[in-house]
Amino acid sequence: MLNIDRRILAHFDFITVILLIPLVFMSGWLIYEIHPTLGQKHLVYVSVGIGVFITLFLLPIRRMVWMIPIFYWVSVLLLIAVEFVGHVRLGAKRWIEIPFIHFTLQPSELIKPAFVLMLAYLISRNPPPREGYWIKDFARLSFFIVLPFILIAKEPDLGTATVLLLLGFGILFIVGVHWKIWIGLGAIFIVSMPLIYSQLHDYQKQRLTDFVGEKPSYHVEQSIIAIGSGGFFGKEKEDATQTQMKFLPIASSDFIFAYVVERFGFAGAFLLISLYAALIIHLMIISFWAQDYYIKVVAGGISLLFFIYMSVNIAMTIGFAPVVGVPLPMFSYGGSSFVNFMVLLAIMENLVAYRFRYLYGDTGKKSFV
Repeated sequence: MLNIDRRILAHFDFITVILLIPLVFMSGWLIYEIHPTLGQKHLVYVSVGIGVFITLFLLPIRRMVWMIPIFYWVSVLLLIAVEFVGHVRLGAKRWIEIPFIHFTLQPSELIKPAFVLMLAYLISRNPPPREGYWIKDFARLSFFIVLPFILIAKEPDLGTATVLLLLGFGILFIVGVHWKIWIGLGAIFIVSMPLIYSQLHDYQKQRLTDFVGEKPSYHVEQSIIAIGSGGFFGKEKEDATQTQMKFLPIASSDFIFAYVVERFGFAGAFLLISLYAALIIHLMIISFWAQDYYIKVVAGGISLLFFIYMSVNIAMTIGFAPVVGVPLPMFSYGGSSFVNFMVLLAIMENLVAYRFRYLYGDTGKKSFV
């Protein structure tokens, strides 16, 4: 039984929670404005996420690290199972339907916390030397990154697969890899770009064509109109015609940033981006100063996830990136993404708060490093 010591409050990272509260509150408010039914469902997702956060925070996670490889490989097996028993929606096979209870599971979402934890597990067991990982260790870690990337890209879900790829190699960059390896990877990527393009599906090529074309796609065009109409301080709900009259597509999820600007203008957009920037920088500082590789990898991974999701979503919304199904983190409507972030944040808070053995009831104050 875990001994909950009051001294964990001295180690708990309250700043992250304080920065998250306005994001969650504002997203719930705006989603309810766009679609009251979705707003009620989103409230359920938030409640589930908070429950998951509390449950995971109270678990003795450092004593359960032996389960991380099991979690990772079960997630990989579920990705493989999608190929054989997957449920097709909108032309993509990404879901597994659970028999009898009519519940669908999306393994590409489940893999994200398992992915970050597996990298933390491997790096903690084999920390990088002073000059960074060299080719052998880099190749070994890359296997655990590329495997889920291939399986998810095959569904096809290139957006999620690319996010995982960037996340994995971003974590290795934070931890330390020899600079010559990055030069080599960059050269290989540039040379292989024509081959990569040839392997894309027709709809993915069309998105790239729309992106580089003179005229943006309908989705992006309506999004830009909504953003431009917001002005400096935005509009009242009734005057936000792009969203209220359904011109702005997917306003509660992929293009919710456009509605933020339509409602609150440049000032609201600046405040939202500032909140994300403060959260990303704070998490990266935790990662940078951490001696414990579990904290370093998990905090750095969450920071990268926030940065990748936020950057791609906003760039897509304003026409600076191709349209992909990447949500605004912990803001867009959707339960899977929100709960996944809460899982990772709970694990990070647990690792930070219980980073000394005495908080588990052990003698002495030695760190788990």
